[in-house]
Amino acid sequence: MPTYAYIFCDSPITLWGLSSRQRLERALRHAGEVDFLENLESIPPQSSVLLIRGDYLYDDRVINSLIEMTDVVLQAGPDGARVPVAAQVRSSCALQARELLSSRSPETSLPGIRTEIPETLSSSYHRRLKKSDPPFVLPITEINRGELEQRLFAGSYKGVTDLVTKWVWPRPAQWCTKVCANLGMSPNQVTLIGFVLVILAAVLFARGQFGWGLLAGWVMTFLDTVDGKLARVTITSTRFGHLFDHLIDLLHPPVWYVAWGLGLGASQVGSPDISLDTVLWVIIAGYIVGRLVELVFKNFLGTFVIFIWRPVDSYFRLITARRNPNLILLTTGALTGHSDLGLLAVAIWTAVTSLFLMIRLGMAAFTRITSGPLRTWMLEIDQAAYDKSLAAKLFTQRPAK
Repeated sequence: MPTYAYIFCDSPITLWGLSSRQRLERALRHAGEVDFLENLESIPPQSSVLLIRGDYLYDDRVINSLIEMTDVVLQAGPDGARVPVAAQVRSSCALQARELLSSRSPETSLPGIRTEIPETLSSSYHRRLKKSDPPFVLPITEINRGELEQRLFAGSYKGVTDLVTKWVWPRPAQWCTKVCANLGMSPNQVTLIGFVLVILAAVLFARGQFGWGLLAGWVMTFLDTVDGKLARVTITSTRFGHLFDHLIDLLHPPVWYVAWGLGLGASQVGSPDISLDTVLWVIIAGYIVGRLVELVFKNFLGTFVIFIWRPVDSYFRLITARRNPNLILLTTGALTGHSDLGLLAVAIWTAVTSLFLMIRLGMAAFTRITSGPLRTWMLEIDQAAYDKSLAAKLFTQRPAK
């Protein structure tokens, strides 16, 4: 049965190119099957309806929770000044609920209706983005427009990722995402450009043109950040786009390393005693092992990725032998005139990090057997823990008070 939704009090202010109504309609459609009502008189009897003010910006977790609940009024704002902004109620209470939301009265006098706030409605833990970030509902005004767009962009970023994505790409990626949104580009178009650059980088590596290949490779990694952010801030992600992007991310790194080896034009790497074949097999085997460890952990030990099990795993994700850290090694080798040593460094680092991941997988299995289900450390963050933890400050947002 579809959810009935009624949006009112729209805001004329656009965020990332979307009006408040467009954003809410996209968010609600992503959350489930929704029928939008033009007026409350058309609600079928014996049903429920979600009434939601359009002059507020809602965290997607709040939207998802509201759709699944009944007989609830959502309040937002600072302590002592909260006002009702949304309600999921029975059709018989719809007109009363609209009057309540329109009046902005803090009193919820509707019979049998409980009151929630964003922090009680949804958890701070964001499993899909591997981070802890308090849910929010904020008023949309011209004064805070820039702040809201920044909040949406920051909210689209993964909390635990590699050091380049976390600290180098955010500012340029935000600018590029804004340009793409203004041009009306879709995330899939950005992903397609990245795919072309994947092929171009591989061809250049295989021809020994490492400088140009690295340029294409780094631009591709940057666009790989932009397409996901564009999809989230404009709520235009699709199943195909997610699969296409994921397959590219999964398959292209080993292709690049093999192409780099071909471009060296030598059968030895760094030393006559180290064959190119051995180096490439170490890289490929280590890459497969690392991916398998992640797969086994998530499907058999925890409901989350291994990199957010304990803080040490989150720190390790910054530098583990994945594409961006490995590109740093290859770039260093090329810039110093030792492209072969760059590839050798990738092989050594891949072997080291794969061994570490296997050890962590073994420790996780032992903990699962002896102590029960595993929990991510991000579920254990409170205000006191945040203030004392460097990991919490690096990988999460401050918990709501």
